[in-house]
Amino acid sequence: MDYNEKTLKTEDIYKGNIIKVQNLTVSLPNGKEATRDIVLHPGAAVVVPINEKGELYMVKQFRKPLDMTTLELPAGKLDSAQEDPKLCAERELMEETGLRAGKIEHLISIHTTPGFCNEVIHMYVATELTQGDSCTDEDEFLDVEKIHVSKLVDMILNHEITDAKTIIGVMMAEKILREK
Repeated sequence: MDYNEKTLKTEDIYKGNIIKVQNLTVSLPNGKEATRDIVLHPGAAVVVPINEKGELYMVKQFRKPLDMTTLELPAGKLDSAQEDPKLCAERELMEETGLRAGKIEHLISIHTTPGFCNEVIHMYVATELTQGDSCTDEDEFLDVEKIHVSKLVDMILNHEITDAKTIIGVMMAEKILREK
């Protein structure tokens, strides 16, 4: 069966600083029509910074959509859909933690919520870390914590960490460290 949906009509609903929202009318595989609300996002990069002790550098910050403080891996949106995600990852690592990576490698790219959003997050592992000064954006307020990967896995299993990109990154870090 051909599962493709052909777009018949596109209506722009909203354009903000980060996202754009569209309402699409599509033709379904059975010939009927349906609507789809789509969130367009330029993409993002997340960094899994691992030191020689098996600790990850984590960012604690308030997230208004959740109305709570979260513990996450350093990450940020691409400045444009054309930006090299690796450069974004290096920039966000430095801005949020002050760290520079001697080695940074692509791990995986993930679709965050494909049911309504086109966002892709590109994940990198950063090693051979050196400390410098952080320089967060003027609207960013965060703390950096070093936490051993085994404790982070426990925090995930205890529902203390619920951010999907962080869960994926921590579990991949645990696998990387276990295989060393």
